[in-house]
Parts: sequence; C-alpha cells; structure tokens
Amino acid sequence: MGAFETFAVQAMHGLVYGMLIFMVASGLTLVLGMAGVLNIAHAALYMLGAYFAYSLTLYLGSFWLGLMISPLLVALVAIFIERFFLRKTYAKGHVPQILLTFGLLYVISEIVRMVWGTSPLRLFEPPILTGDIPFMGKTYPIYRLFIIGFSFLILIGMLLFLMRTRIGIIIRAAVHDADMVGALGINVPIYLFGVYAGGAMLAALAGVIAAPFLTIFSGMGDQILLDCFVVIIVGGFGSLLGAFMASVMVGQLQSFGVLWIPQLALVFEFLLMAVVLAVRPTGLFGEEA
Repeated sequence: MGAFETFAVQAMHGLVYGMLIFMVASGLTLVLGMAGVLNIAHAALYMLGAYFAYSLTLYLGSFWLGLMISPLLVALVAIFIERFFLRKTYAKGHVPQILLTFGLLYVISEIVRMVWGTSPLRLFEPPILTGDIPFMGKTYPIYRLFIIGFSFLILIGMLLFLMRTRIGIIIRAAVHDADMVGALGINVPIYLFGVYAGGAMLAALAGVIAAPFLTIFSGMGDQILLDCFVVIIVGGFGSLLGAFMASVMVGQLQSFGVLWIPQLALVFEFLLMAVVLAVRPTGLFGEEA
C-alpha cells in the first residue's frame, strides 16, 4: 500500500472514531453549557448502550431492535440519575458534581461487572453490513462506513432540530444565557431535563454502533471519557459545531498517532488542548464571558 493510500485509510479510521466521540460528547457539552454540570457519569451511559444492545440482540435476535430500544432504556437511567442525584447538586458547585458523578460512574461499572461479568463481549454487525468494499486499491469494511454515515445523519438531524425548531432555539439560547431565558418565563429545568435524556440517547447510540467495531467491556466508558472532555474543552463549552470539529481532530490525532508514534498517541490530544487553550482559552467556538 502506497503512502497516499495509507494516509487515506488512516484518515477514514480517524473519522470513524471521531464521529463516535462526537455522539457521546455532543449531549454532554450542551448540558455543560446550559447548567454548568460536569456529569462524568455520562461516559457510563455510552457503556450501558453497548451492553443493553448486546443483551437485546441476543434475546430478540435483531441488531436493529437493539439499536432502537437500547437508547430508550439508557435515557430512563439518565432521567433517574438527573432526578434523584444530579438535581440536588445544581446549587452546590462543581466539586460535589465531580465527586458524585465519579462515584456513579464506578457504581454503574461495578453493576455492569456483576450483571454481564468481566470477560469482553462481542456484538456482531447485521449481515447486510458485513464484508468490505473496494477503497483506494484495497478494501474497507462496510460497517465502518455505516458508522460514518449514521453519525453524519445524527449530526444533520441535531443541527436541523437546534436551528429550525422552537425547542431547539430555546435550548441554544439557554446554553448561552440560561438565567435570561428563565427570566422570560421559560421553564429552563424542563428543557435541561430533555437535553439530559437526549444526550443519554446519543451516548447510547454511540455505544451500540461502536460495539461491533470495538470490544464491549466494563472499562469502555473510562476509555472514551478523557477524549470527550478534551473535545469539550477544545471545541468550547456548549458549542455543537465546536464538539464536531474537535471530535474529528481528536479522532485523526488518535489514528495517525497510533500509526506514527504509538507510545505518544495519547499525548497528542493534550498537546492540541494546550495549544488551543494558550491561543483561545474559551475553546475554538466558545464565547467570551
């Protein structure tokens, strides 16, 4: 394989992973922008999406049913967490939120180990998405192309929802100034509640479509958590476009870092974050306070 072909394949690999990060980070950055809540347990919802999909596919015999039902179940878990845990920390600052959600992340991880065990699990892609297609003189897995296409559809759907609907406009306004939106008589907590549920569903969708691509294991939430926070910081709090751009950048850094300097692949993310914060402390698309 020539240098250009290698570059193209690695770029595709990076785009696949970057879009998975985006689906997890997008809901988290909107919540962070609206309420300033650092919900570290959000990464556990990504993991739960994969595990729920594994069991649903096993018992129902359909990957597509798992893809539809798993996000709904995870949304119920997120609603429970927000209602009975996170809501009590809104007025107490970031430290209680970090401690609480770190604890929830580990509690959920332990429950997962109790229910599904510690051995890695594998969810196979549906038959229609198996195999490869010609790409750059070689072949490329159809399922990875599905991940890219599915993720872009989610991105387009989110943009249309946020830009063209009344609810989306209110959410965008609340991200920038929740107090002002509340002063106009709009019930901001209800919209925040909906963003929590929607963000959880996106994280679960990412977990489901990542499952055939990656291994399902109890630490997969921890694995993506760091990438998500780098994306949010680099992209800017509350910025969907920033989350998308930063996700693609992190995905490419991961892909080419593993190819060129495997020992320093993770370091490249922090170098990117350091450079962005040095030049623009609010992130690429964050707004000045």
